[in-house]
Amino acid sequence: MGSPFLYSPMAKKKTSKRPAPAKNNFPIIRWMQKILFWTVVAFFGGSIFVTVVYKWVPVYITPLMVIRCIEQKMDGEPVRMEHTWVPLSKMSRYMPVAVMASEDQLFLEHNGFDLKAISDALEERANGKRMRGASTISQQTAKNVFLWPESSWLRKGLEAYFTFLIEKIWGKERIMEVYLNSIEMGPGIYGAEAVAQAHFQRSAIQLERSQCALIAATLPNPLKYSSKYPSSYMMRRQTAIGQQMKHINLFPTEE
Repeated sequence: MGSPFLYSPMAKKKTSKRPAPAKNNFPIIRWMQKILFWTVVAFFGGSIFVTVVYKWVPVYITPLMVIRCIEQKMDGEPVRMEHTWVPLSKMSRYMPVAVMASEDQLFLEHNGFDLKAISDALEERANGKRMRGASTISQQTAKNVFLWPESSWLRKGLEAYFTFLIEKIWGKERIMEVYLNSIEMGPGIYGAEAVAQAHFQRSAIQLERSQCALIAATLPNPLKYSSKYPSSYMMRRQTAIGQQMKHINLFPTEE
């Protein structure tokens, strides 16, 4: 006869099987985590790869150029995009001096960010004043080559990231070369060579010191200010930039 213990309630409880743990209770969450992970990997890997490529390869087109073409088309205007890449050695030696005098006099000293200018701009904004621009040439280059023109916190964050990349990977000379080839210098005009041809009927290397200062004077708003038809305000800015150019010593042997 079998033992009655085998049929007791306690025995049944001990011999009962536990349910197997459920597998993939949250498959959607795991799927989203994988997508997020590979998106982050693709973004950082792709951005670093493109930045390394652009260290040597000319930047023939930028997001801003495409956006401006779309805007022209939507406004019913003729699509205009004048852009010719030339190396820095094929530009006037005064062109980088002029844009530094106008846009970023500490370009050779900072690591991509002018912290004092940023602090001053934030203080002015806190005091209710109109916030002035504090972007360095490095930041403007990062924005022009990789991003879009409209300001937002997302774009500012990405701009800081790409600024860090180009400072580390390109160096100052390459940043200046890309900047002077990609910056908007008039409606549908991008870069020193294009503006030299369109406004002065000469190549970028033939630009005179005063002409470089006049081009630099338009950079706060090249869609409003013209180096071809300068206003009296533009002429005053040209003179002021010319004076500041004397304090930027890119040519130590030059008196």
